[in-house]
Amino acid sequence: MNKWCSLADCNSPECHHCFPVVDCSLNHEYCKEFGSISQILEIKRVLVTGCCGFIGSHLCENLLKDPTIKILGIDNINDYYSTKVKEKNLEILTAYPNFEFRKDDITTTTAISDWKPNTICHLAGMAGVRYSIENPKLYVKVNIEGFIHLLEEAIKNNVKQITYASSSSVYGLNEKVPFSEDDPIETCNSPYACSKRAMEILAKTYTQLYDISLIGLRFFTVYGPRGRPDMAPYKFLKAIMKDENFQKYGDGTSARDYTYIDDIVSGVVAAMNNKKKSKYEIYNLGNSSPVTLNEFIKLCEKVTNKKALYVQIGNQKGDVPKTFADISKAQQDLNYNPKIILEEGLKRTLNYFNF
Repeated sequence: MNKWCSLADCNSPECHHCFPVVDCSLNHEYCKEFGSISQILEIKRVLVTGCCGFIGSHLCENLLKDPTIKILGIDNINDYYSTKVKEKNLEILTAYPNFEFRKDDITTTTAISDWKPNTICHLAGMAGVRYSIENPKLYVKVNIEGFIHLLEEAIKNNVKQITYASSSSVYGLNEKVPFSEDDPIETCNSPYACSKRAMEILAKTYTQLYDISLIGLRFFTVYGPRGRPDMAPYKFLKAIMKDENFQKYGDGTSARDYTYIDDIVSGVVAAMNNKKKSKYEIYNLGNSSPVTLNEFIKLCEKVTNKKALYVQIGNQKGDVPKTFADISKAQQDLNYNPKIILEEGLKRTLNYFNF
């Protein structure tokens, strides 16, 4: 009837006789009689917000390889960038039998009450420094009010752990490098950065009030396959391959700590596992190897084997001069160890998009 055994002794989760499933597609009598796989295995129910986004889709794909994890992904699939990108990411996830999707808004969702997850990874939100300067109220609504709504729902439903996305942008105009989690945060330089810092403060408050574990992750310029089309790695590689001009902001001395998506996902998974049983922590997830814009453009030229064409313009309002992560805390607590150097990561990104 299928490729799995019928003797109930192979101990494979795919074998319906070993692990019966609800709504078995083959209509096994055994499955009807003996219940669901979640009654046999210790299934972990994970709610992932922003599941159709860049980091969210990669995280879900990583987690879904474990048959003892079931994911409910929610995403409103907004049009900040092309919805086709997010829909393509969703197609990848829906191929997994342990994934369920709900098109939903984090500011009003009832998914936590409806689905009763064991843990939440909150990656949804409005991204983009420049867009936040033009639409500051939207960032308050989505990033801050949306987070509060999730926190309230989690408390009401006795969810004890949330891992959430913050950003390296919170360090703002700080001059001391590398940026450490203990550094004062007093110079946020955009409404986006302020909204992420507000989330961190709220997380601390809710931990104190409700004894819930809240782990914040400050991401440093994440790039790679399926990367966001509004970010420099995608825009520059595409423009160079198509012999098109792109805009270069400033004199090229600004620097970013580019971090490959696989390295970021490894850090997120470790934070979700929370082996230290921490109640409130913030971790830098970066590469600890800042690269100037001029160096970055040269690397893009190297991996494409083509000359970049660009127009140099002034610095953009809201940008910060550099990001540089001190990752010693994540290394110690999460065994976080980024492995992909920028040149290799750009090659993989280029090969994926095949411009």
